[in-house]
Amino acid sequence: MKRIISLLLLLAMIGMIGIRLITGDDWVECLFVAVITLTTVGYEEPAGLETAGKLFIIVYLICGLGVFTYSITQLGQWFASDEAHRLRMRQRMNKSIKNLSKHYIICGLGRMGQVIAEYLEEHRKPFVIIDNDEQRIENLCKGRDWLYIVGDVTNDQTLIEAGVERAKSLATVLPTDASNLFVVLSARMLSSDLQIVSRASDGRVIDKLKQAGATRVVSPYSTGATKMARFLITPNVEDFLELAGSRGEGLEVADVQIDEKSAYIGKTLMETDFKEKGLVVIGIQRANGERLFPPTGNTEIKFGDSLFTFGSTDAVDTTIAIEESE
Repeated sequence: MKRIISLLLLLAMIGMIGIRLITGDDWVECLFVAVITLTTVGYEEPAGLETAGKLFIIVYLICGLGVFTYSITQLGQWFASDEAHRLRMRQRMNKSIKNLSKHYIICGLGRMGQVIAEYLEEHRKPFVIIDNDEQRIENLCKGRDWLYIVGDVTNDQTLIEAGVERAKSLATVLPTDASNLFVVLSARMLSSDLQIVSRASDGRVIDKLKQAGATRVVSPYSTGATKMARFLITPNVEDFLELAGSRGEGLEVADVQIDEKSAYIGKTLMETDFKEKGLVVIGIQRANGERLFPPTGNTEIKFGDSLFTFGSTDAVDTTIAIEESE
């Protein structure tokens, strides 16, 4: 693409300089004549054109027309190529990413990253994926309408392009603890309010990740082993929790954030419309960290509360949407 444009510019410049030397006209006039000659538009020939000038125009027209035709053909092929299609897709994707707010960022599209992306998609949450393997990320995201950035996630500029300053949460699931630690530190410096969840392969790194700014640290081996142990001891409870965590059954456990504009502030749980909506509040976490499990019907809802609700997916989505729009 750049080579074709450079060739066309060089051709126009040669014609402009040649016509300038022959006619002595101003540069703009010479450029005009060179372009109309090259494109065979067919305006009148320059005044005072002698034999040498006519010969130059003939040679320039024959050579230039061939090069011009070749360049236009190549441009047409490029615009229809996969490269041009990817460029247009990338531009549209960048525009979509710039319009995101309160979204989620996934750093690394390995097995864990893919599961996280599928879960967020299932729950209709906006997210952006960052990975440095272009082929892998394109293959996995193809046909899924997943927004992604191909780049080095340890580079601050890449996080900024993903909208880290506007994001709600970030999950870093890179292969090494060192890389995850670097991402946590960078993301925390760029956004003090960001919720950061990090993977840790080595349990000794957990404290370091939290000190660097991670809100939560998950060890796949420890978490997986604990879950298996719970299945051994309380299989029915684990089945229920899995049911609540999947939208496929039409039920969901969700966190409803109470902001300063919420209509629920000052009301007790009995005075809300949660029951009519089919929602059950199974717990409340106050802004100061206090937890109420389970809350009574007389518990007053306050600004900054997090209400842990259980109910139908539609009821949960409606309640969250109302709270986020207020």
